[in-house]
Amino acid sequence: MIPVEEARARILDVLVPTGAETVPLAEAWGRILAAPVPARLTQPPADVSAMDGYALRAADGAPGAGLTVIGSAPAGHPFAGSIGPCQAVRIFTGGLLPDGADAILLQEDATAEGDRVTVNEAVQPARWIRRRGLDFTAGDTLLEAGRKLTARDVGLAAAGNHPWLSVHRRPRIAILATGDEIVLPGEPLPPGGIVSSNAHALSALVRAAGAEPMVLPIAGDSEDAIAQAAAAARGADLLVTTGGASVGEHDLVQQALGPQGFALDFWKIAMRPGKPLIWGRLGQTPLLGLPGNPVSALVCGVLFLCPAIARLAGLPPAPLPFQPAVLGADLPANDRREDYLRASVQRDAGGRLVVTPAPRQDSSMLRILAGSDALLKRAPLAAALPAGSLVEVLLLQDFGV
Repeated sequence: MIPVEEARARILDVLVPTGAETVPLAEAWGRILAAPVPARLTQPPADVSAMDGYALRAADGAPGAGLTVIGSAPAGHPFAGSIGPCQAVRIFTGGLLPDGADAILLQEDATAEGDRVTVNEAVQPARWIRRRGLDFTAGDTLLEAGRKLTARDVGLAAAGNHPWLSVHRRPRIAILATGDEIVLPGEPLPPGGIVSSNAHALSALVRAAGAEPMVLPIAGDSEDAIAQAAAAARGADLLVTTGGASVGEHDLVQQALGPQGFALDFWKIAMRPGKPLIWGRLGQTPLLGLPGNPVSALVCGVLFLCPAIARLAGLPPAPLPFQPAVLGADLPANDRREDYLRASVQRDAGGRLVVTPAPRQDSSMLRILAGSDALLKRAPLAAALPAGSLVEVLLLQDFGV
């Protein structure tokens, strides 16, 4: 068995981001940039007013001074003339500063009567003026490649005059559930059968991670059935299997796919839940074999599938987003496997996360996982911990679980 971090590193080391595609700006949120985004214009394009008021010469802005208003400059409608001594132009936020002006008199600091305005507060040179290029200049790099686009980024790209962006194609993830005993939800349940939940849960997890799931038909416990089903994954960026990854007589994934060109990298991880995990390559397609146990499959999905999707989508390898928390109950010592306990999370009066493991940790109990907020990480051979100790957790909401 290999450690969890070594397994993650070996998975991420061999994955290559998908190619680029061009998408409309409206569809770019959440995508990973495949190329830098340069500014196509200067923003603002000229000196503009930051406030509503009057554009004037600072030399004419002493308290009590009276000025003649010779025009207006709303945003998008520049004043065509030039300001001379003792003159002003009514200006609005975003309006271009007229020639000859070097200051703004705020409207609340002035008294207007017809075409005359009186200065009530001293005007400072350059005050309330946004200079040309204050935000960015044409040619500036606004966004770097490899960035996951937020709403803020989309707005910046739009301001930089980009109607389209080059992003990495969403990874296509094929999902293959195996086992004679599983049937789809709503189908008649045979003796000894169970309803298949893994493919549906993993499909939702794949979508939450920003990829496109391809759910394949269930493959029975025969080498031919598994081989035929896996063949349908051609063209996927990653094949994910569930079940058939252990050492039982009917755990056939490796046996079935070996003749199809499957090359194994590793098998078995020193963790709970999820020890029987497979990583290798079926021809040109990377293959991640998850346990058939529903909770184990989802926990391994968080630890290994989500990072794999992020890498395929164009993000660089990154540590999992563990957060510190305070233990809400005593914990016994751990054995030699890294443990991920399903747990609830609350915040105490000081704003700290308080994590309490579920009393039962059976890895077949999806109801407990569904009612949990986090996975509490315990290192191999960790000593017993009293309530109040500091621990590390992964918040399940961060993964869409």
